[in-house]
Amino acid sequence: MAVFENLDTPKGLGELNKHLAERSYIEGYTPSASDVAVFSQLKAAPEASKAPHVARWYEHIAFFSAADRASWSGASAAPAAAAAAKTDDDFDLFADDEDDTEHEKEIERRAQEQLAKSKAKQAEKGIVMKSAVVIDVKPWEDTTDLVELERLIREIEIDGLEWKAAKLIPIGYGIKKLSISCHVEDNKVSVDDIQDKIQEFEDFVQSTDVVTFTKL
Repeated sequence: MAVFENLDTPKGLGELNKHLAERSYIEGYTPSASDVAVFSQLKAAPEASKAPHVARWYEHIAFFSAADRASWSGASAAPAAAAAAKTDDDFDLFADDEDDTEHEKEIERRAQEQLAKSKAKQAEKGIVMKSAVVIDVKPWEDTTDLVELERLIREIEIDGLEWKAAKLIPIGYGIKKLSISCHVEDNKVSVDDIQDKIQEFEDFVQSTDVVTFTKL
């Protein structure tokens, strides 16, 4: 578990801000006990001018109820909540399991379930979480028309996707790659879907890579 201390000091808050610069949560891709632990150390929302990433994260976590946050840490806020969670509590995420595939599927199911709850909460509160993404697109050869490729990519339309700047970067032997950026709404757009659509231009594209994924 990631540990952050002295969050009432500029240094401690700065370390947390740096940690959250490219993350939505303290650990992983869904809220967890780590978020609860760090959230409880902060007496109030930090100033966005001093710690913008922490302020964004704090506001997001604060939108969840105390019962929701208790469920992330494995605690129950009320007997009813405990009863409802009993079946899930019986499953040990870290236990040795003879059927590793089934164990991994259950862990993935829980992660997706928590992610869905998080997105639902955001929708209820009118929160729009966005990310800035940079994707490198590598062509087959040096004769590939990258100007035409960029035009085709910008014609890809997905609700919640906004294309930004692009540039050509030399990668050797006279070949260049197209590096293109975009902003996405996290609850609407999957970066995997964007990559799949780009790779449909198979006459142009050899491969794609996500270079950076930064929360806004």
